[in-house]
Amino acid sequence: MSGVENTPVNQDRLSDQELLVWLRLIRSENIGPVTFGELLSHFGSAAAAIEGVGELASRGGRRIRICPLEDAERELEMLERMGARLLASGDPDYPSLLGHTDGAPPLISVRGEAAILSRPTIAIVGSRNASISGAKFARQIAGDLGGRGYAVASGLARGIDAAAHQGSLSTGTIAVFAGGLDRIYPTDNIDLAEMIVAEGGAHISEMPIGWQARARDFPRRNRIVSGVAIGVVIVEAATRSGSLITARLAGEQGRPVLAVPGSPLDPRAAGTNRLIRDGARILTGVEDIIEEIEPMLGRRADTPRHIEEAPASATPYASDADDSDRARIVEGLSPTPVEIDEILRFTGFKPAIVHLVLLELDLAGRIARHSGGRISLVPSGP
Repeated sequence: MSGVENTPVNQDRLSDQELLVWLRLIRSENIGPVTFGELLSHFGSAAAAIEGVGELASRGGRRIRICPLEDAERELEMLERMGARLLASGDPDYPSLLGHTDGAPPLISVRGEAAILSRPTIAIVGSRNASISGAKFARQIAGDLGGRGYAVASGLARGIDAAAHQGSLSTGTIAVFAGGLDRIYPTDNIDLAEMIVAEGGAHISEMPIGWQARARDFPRRNRIVSGVAIGVVIVEAATRSGSLITARLAGEQGRPVLAVPGSPLDPRAAGTNRLIRDGARILTGVEDIIEEIEPMLGRRADTPRHIEEAPASATPYASDADDSDRARIVEGLSPTPVEIDEILRFTGFKPAIVHLVLLELDLAGRIARHSGGRISLVPSGP
């Protein structure tokens, strides 16, 4: 499979040196979680990828910036100073369900009690502009879930997210950041964020220290909110809501979605009512969640997924791709996402050539990756 969901290896934790190399690779320009996994598959190890990724990017048409060793060391030092640490995919404390999702981050930073990440978790999200009754219900459901032994995950936003964290403070809650762990957003929730850690919960983020969240970082955050959870609850969501993005991502990850019905006259209920119309289970109390989730607990992924590193003596895969191959693949791409199987049929090339050229184009910033392994061409500038 693509991304970081690769064959397990017999290791529990990366060495400090391996962790540093992984951090350099994921912090390098144009390298996201899926590309990270592709690079390890191609080169065999993160160390080899650091050495060879520049050449691959140049084949795709540009040079990229490789994260300097000093920058990675500085990030680790800053995490340590704030009482946080990095978890790699495959680490026993890395959220197992998240590790089994496509495009899971190879590294996440964690502040607080990492053990909570191994508990069965329910995500609760919803409108930032929550109603009094909606926030009250979110707190109640979160507290009831905590009493049943579940952790609660959310995005620390105003409204429903904050209410969910408040309801599960004493039983364990996970706040997923869109920016770096030192960039609590919104600032209204700084006190709440500190209480989460003080009460035995955790903050997690895939972004570097100092990273100020941009609009496009919040959907990335949402895939982690749903990815750590065995099920997702939506409490109030307008028709154009980030919570509906979380619901869609949860569906793609195979997570059940439960939605709280609301008045047809309240626009904050339009999204949840539509989810119910489209097949989401109606949520009226904690028993609805328990009935939906508990049959799945025995089937949930408890074995950590590892990104496979080959021995240091391994050599990169051979490349038969040339400029005409690259031109043919680019010719078949457009801003409309297509599946890799469609590219294979269009070009008639061997899968190894297509994957290599797509990796080169990805590193050069010329393609975008989408859910389901789809690929699109990034439009060139004017």
